[in-house]
Amino acid sequence: MRAAVALAASLLLGVATVAGFAPFGFSALPVLTLAALFALWRRAATPRAAAWIGFAFGAGLFGAGASWVYIALAKFGGMEGVLAVLATAFFCSYYSFFLAAAGWLAARLTRKGSGERLAAAAACWTLGEWLRSSFFSGFPWLSAGYAQTQAPLAGYAPLGGVFLVSFAIALSAALLVHAARALRARQWAPVALAAAVFAALWIGGAALRAVEWSRPAGDSLAVSLVQGNVEQELKFDPNYRHQTLAIYADLVTQTKGRLIVLPESALPMFADEVSAEYVARLRAVAQARNGDLMLGLFFFEPRAAGEDEDRYFNSVVSIGTAPTQTYRKRHLVPFGEAIPAKPLVGWFIRRVLHIPLADQTPGSDDQRPLELAGERVAVNICYEDAFGNELARELPEATLLVNVTNDAWYGRSLAAEQHEQIAAMRAVETSRPMLRATNTGITSIIDHRGAELSRLPWFTRGVLEGAIAGRSGATPFVRVGNALAVLAALALLGASVASARRHSTEPG
Repeated sequence: MRAAVALAASLLLGVATVAGFAPFGFSALPVLTLAALFALWRRAATPRAAAWIGFAFGAGLFGAGASWVYIALAKFGGMEGVLAVLATAFFCSYYSFFLAAAGWLAARLTRKGSGERLAAAAACWTLGEWLRSSFFSGFPWLSAGYAQTQAPLAGYAPLGGVFLVSFAIALSAALLVHAARALRARQWAPVALAAAVFAALWIGGAALRAVEWSRPAGDSLAVSLVQGNVEQELKFDPNYRHQTLAIYADLVTQTKGRLIVLPESALPMFADEVSAEYVARLRAVAQARNGDLMLGLFFFEPRAAGEDEDRYFNSVVSIGTAPTQTYRKRHLVPFGEAIPAKPLVGWFIRRVLHIPLADQTPGSDDQRPLELAGERVAVNICYEDAFGNELARELPEATLLVNVTNDAWYGRSLAAEQHEQIAAMRAVETSRPMLRATNTGITSIIDHRGAELSRLPWFTRGVLEGAIAGRSGATPFVRVGNALAVLAALALLGASVASARRHSTEPG
């Protein structure tokens, strides 16, 4: 009975944690829900029990916070309803496994009811988030650190990225449980120590928020971000293509900026299918302002000798004053843009999932920033901006970040607001402004501190005009990526295990 109560409580805690992220924004909530989770882990009788508690938390977190995957599969991917439900359940279960593994490891390495287990829980939580961002292409969505994007602990992001912020949240949660336990036992010294470390964490984060890690690289640049609001049901319909071209041509003529950005796959076609007259029309607008236009479309390359298949690239191409340049998406979405284990499951995926161009080719890892409108632009497409360590490859050379995406795949779910928050964290980590041009929203301008300066209303057609200055300089995160967060978590885990072993060998 007690085990069932613990599982139910953990499930509800996972659900509640979603309110810590956008659009709800209760940024301190994950500290409290993780504290409750760690308290359950501390009392878990066996590693297996701790694993089930972690799995239940993950089921609540991903089930409530990321089940919008179902919309992409069923509504827009053409998957049968029952299969889409099963696929979504598998998706949520798979990522819940990382939380289960964190609980199991913390309980396996430390004693029930000990302070060492709380420390190990904080470390294992952080390592679990980091591993979740890497395995099977990775899915760092709903990492705890994102809840702090505009809160004090975000000060640690320029040092070690979102996972160092997650580590600070997890450590804060462990300290709360430790302090509450000591308070009940009237052990004032441990309470005071825990309170002091907790305060130091939060004051340190707030102080780091005030640090300017970069500096303006020039004058402000006038930018125009285009939101076409083409319905997902029509976007890849060949019969609607002429209308799509007309929509974007009309919106481009309304722009005022020197840098014009259109969304991911704004033109849902291959580059060689776009007429020279249409390209000339867009180029003329950009050149009239001594600027450039960034356009999302696809590139096709026929199979070379010895290759089995043609190649398709999700790309951004520039036209305007600068020489034409191209960025090809590197990190593809599993099943949506790439088919993992294609020889084994490719036939099945093609049969049940009907997504256009679902078998693309990744671009090269050594692509450099585009030289446009006097800026060096680090381009990222769709959920590539969820991988800060990959985006950092183009820095410190890049002065500006640009994300183009099409979150229309997820309808009016939480996905777009969560994605906006993720993009803002990339701005904080790199101390660079982020421009976002999306099909249906959220199109926005984010400054180098992660603050959203302006946005277009969701599911409307229009142009967001603004001005932003590129930045130069490098944060520590740009230099070392996720290494600092991982090393901090490993150090805490090692210290907790060493302490647990020392206590287990003490006489009496």
